[in-house]
Amino acid sequence: MPSRVFFSPFRLDRSHQSTISKIRRLFDASGLGDLVKKIDLAAIKLHFGERGCDFYLNPVYVRQVVDKVKARGGEPFLVDANTLYSGSGNNAVDHLTTAIEHGFGYSVTGALLIIADGLRGEDHGEMEIEKKDFPKVKVAGELLRADTMIVMTHFNGHVMAGFGGAIKNLAMGCAPVAGKMDQHRGLMPAIDEKRCKGCGSCAEICRAEAIQIRAGRASIDHNRCTGCVDCQTACQKDAIDLNWERDIPSFMEMMTEYAFGAALGKRIGYLNFLINITPDCDCMPWSDSPIVPNIGILASTDPVAIDKASLDLVNREAGLKKTRLSRNLEPGEEKYQGVWRKTDGERQITYGEEIGLGKSSYELVELSSA
Repeated sequence: MPSRVFFSPFRLDRSHQSTISKIRRLFDASGLGDLVKKIDLAAIKLHFGERGCDFYLNPVYVRQVVDKVKARGGEPFLVDANTLYSGSGNNAVDHLTTAIEHGFGYSVTGALLIIADGLRGEDHGEMEIEKKDFPKVKVAGELLRADTMIVMTHFNGHVMAGFGGAIKNLAMGCAPVAGKMDQHRGLMPAIDEKRCKGCGSCAEICRAEAIQIRAGRASIDHNRCTGCVDCQTACQKDAIDLNWERDIPSFMEMMTEYAFGAALGKRIGYLNFLINITPDCDCMPWSDSPIVPNIGILASTDPVAIDKASLDLVNREAGLKKTRLSRNLEPGEEKYQGVWRKTDGERQITYGEEIGLGKSSYELVELSSA
């Protein structure tokens, strides 16, 4: 039997509707409220956005879920885990400061902010999963201890995963720094010596101190490299790249196994927001132009089904011109591969189904106007 995915289009066809009312209706219609029991400590998992990004989830949207959880007797808190890459989320002090700067403070959302893996990303436990790549995975401590979780995701593109949806939010977002390193461990960036000018920007940003400048060229020590690919982002000469055919499919499978571990044994609901659908993840310190029009909001208890439905809805749209979408602009064509042509993000979905994370078959239930 296919999983049910509830959908509310972005367009408003009645004067008394709003995006806020759509979120509240979706929460009720999809049964997410049934996941919350009285006095549950309920984690609302989201990404607060890297400093410089401005298309992260609207905190007012988050407030609607907070209020719904409180109405069921739960005690909600907003949560994310520290990042592997350098930036404004790689320790709890900077991370919380960024969250408040972006409007996620109590006065707007009605919920406290918690960084799930502690001050420096060291608070975690393990879940046994016995999968191909990992017998155990690491999960941030406060998410292990939460009674239930609502995962709110800005569904957008991602350079390595193809797209970032509920699966990636579970995998990377619920992992401590060491767990993020696990998922990146197969990524081995390489230096193109013909392009490298030895400027040192890659060495300067590398937190693992894995890069040195020797004889006017950068050199990477892969025994120290964490695979965060900050160096690739920092390089202005496009002199650093990955082996896309070897590394990326394995990366997505390891990421999906981590998602399985984060979800194991938990009552979890998912909301995907297909709004401001940018080429890049909210972890980037910028927000490029959206590649398709705003589509709507989806809700489900199945992370694989909601990501598959989200991907199908994005691909169904006509691409927007004068954006980073350089090909596949016609309805029905693969939009994210029109941006990231080396990456097939659907491997998250097929592998997620293989390991029992969810189903790729879904019934899309569109909410009627009210």
